[in-house]
Amino acid sequence: MIDWFVATLRAYPELAIFLSLAIGFTLGPVKLAGFNLGNVTATLLAAVAIGQLGIAISPNVKSTFFILFIFAVGFGVGPQFVRGLGKDGPKQIGFALVILVLCLVVPYLCAKAAGLSVGYAAGLYAGSQTISAAIGVATDQLMRLDAPADQLKAWANEIPIGYAVTYIFGTIGSAIILATIGPRLLGIDLPAACRDYEKMMGGGTEISGAGIFSAYRVTEVRAYRIPEDSAMIGKAVVDVLPGLRVFMERLRRGGKIMEVDPDTRLQAGDVVSISGARALLVEQVERDLPEVEDPELLAMPVESLDVFVTSRVANGKTLRQLAEMPMARGIYLRKIMRNLVEIPILPETEILRGDVLTLVGSRRHMEAMLPELGYADRPVEATDIAFVAAGIVLGGLVGALSYKWGGIPLSLSTSGGALLSGLVLGWLRTVRPVFGRIPGPALWLMNTLGLNVFIAVVGISAGPGFVAGLHQVGVALFLWGVVATSVPMIASVYVGHYIFRFHPAILFGACAGVRTTTAALGMIQEAAKSNVPALGYGMPYAVGNTLLTIFGMVIVLLFS
Repeated sequence: MIDWFVATLRAYPELAIFLSLAIGFTLGPVKLAGFNLGNVTATLLAAVAIGQLGIAISPNVKSTFFILFIFAVGFGVGPQFVRGLGKDGPKQIGFALVILVLCLVVPYLCAKAAGLSVGYAAGLYAGSQTISAAIGVATDQLMRLDAPADQLKAWANEIPIGYAVTYIFGTIGSAIILATIGPRLLGIDLPAACRDYEKMMGGGTEISGAGIFSAYRVTEVRAYRIPEDSAMIGKAVVDVLPGLRVFMERLRRGGKIMEVDPDTRLQAGDVVSISGARALLVEQVERDLPEVEDPELLAMPVESLDVFVTSRVANGKTLRQLAEMPMARGIYLRKIMRNLVEIPILPETEILRGDVLTLVGSRRHMEAMLPELGYADRPVEATDIAFVAAGIVLGGLVGALSYKWGGIPLSLSTSGGALLSGLVLGWLRTVRPVFGRIPGPALWLMNTLGLNVFIAVVGISAGPGFVAGLHQVGVALFLWGVVATSVPMIASVYVGHYIFRFHPAILFGACAGVRTTTAALGMIQEAAKSNVPALGYGMPYAVGNTLLTIFGMVIVLLFS
């Protein structure tokens, strides 16, 4: 049975790839002492073990899936990377660039001090900086070097060894440094800093005045009767209940139901439906108006919708400013997603083009708001495959252009070109959202499947030499990886605090973003007991995800 199984995997190597994925995605999420390997590392180790069986896989499979992955990465971060908007955008970009230089230089110096070959050096860089995409870019550049084919193959097989040895501490160490050690080094009480930042951003206030923060939370629609002696009689709806973010949606007058607009004037005996935060309706509206039961009046069509922000008018505006605009009438915010990370809803939170907002409101208000805010990201099953394929081809053709400098061929490589194409096209979609439809789940699949199939092929191909290489450089490589991970992360804490003067509540989120380690962000938010640190994550993540990938090529060039 075992001989048949091994022979089948050798005859059908595609089964070996999917077996690696099955094992990796089963073991990756399993936590041990609060940490896990993650899907990528678990898939790599599973593939290395399967690779001991001597399974041959065409390198074209690896290249195809990697270029799909790298295009998805560029498309996902394109809006924030290209624009860099927001009042803190330039400062966050400057911070990211400074730390990214350290993320390149420190691993390079560690590899030089350890006397590593170019293959192990690239693996040390990719693992210590937890940037899996750099493996593919480094391999592409490595195979362009002027060296014997067997030597290039040996170097290429060293990359996943270096990555596997250094990645685990790269992930765990970064999380511990940013969530636990960093706040202690600066003497910061992270939960208290986040509470202070929320207050500074308008959160945690009492339900009064504009009531913006609370009005974005749980909302209801209730029916109220206008009494004969009410001071609201004869007033326009826009002048009723001033200072409260509640909205009259419809009214019943003389047995007839009619829609309400801001200029509608109330009459005695009208029954009106009012939407707003439940606390506002109970504590404020019911003091002046008696509630009544009117199921027909309350049965208005309501829609929950994800909106992809493209509006230049909305870009850079705070939630408080947007709430005061006419388009926000009757619209309530449930969630904000930026670079696949949820950020907190606070009155002073800035909205940027490329954000995805989950909104709730009547269909009438939604239809009036959409042209002013962006594009309805309604759930669909279709992906614009022509757009994806054409984008990869165009980017790959640009990346294939080569220039020789000092005898060394320089180029973006096809993968680097696909990354550039994804960045540009991702940004263009914020300008012209009618093309390039890639639903969120599809983008996730392109990203996850593309990377992990690539990693599986790398592991299976490198499997025969993995054990020998690990035995040769394992402990020393691991220790140098600790240094390469720790120095940039500790430096980022001090640089961000003392030079760029980030508020402590968002400082550690920015540090996690520049290293693109979502696991560290999760641990920071857990330590902070708040999701406020995510406000600093987006822009550094967009810059870091792009440059850390490209640096995989640079580290090879530096050694060559």
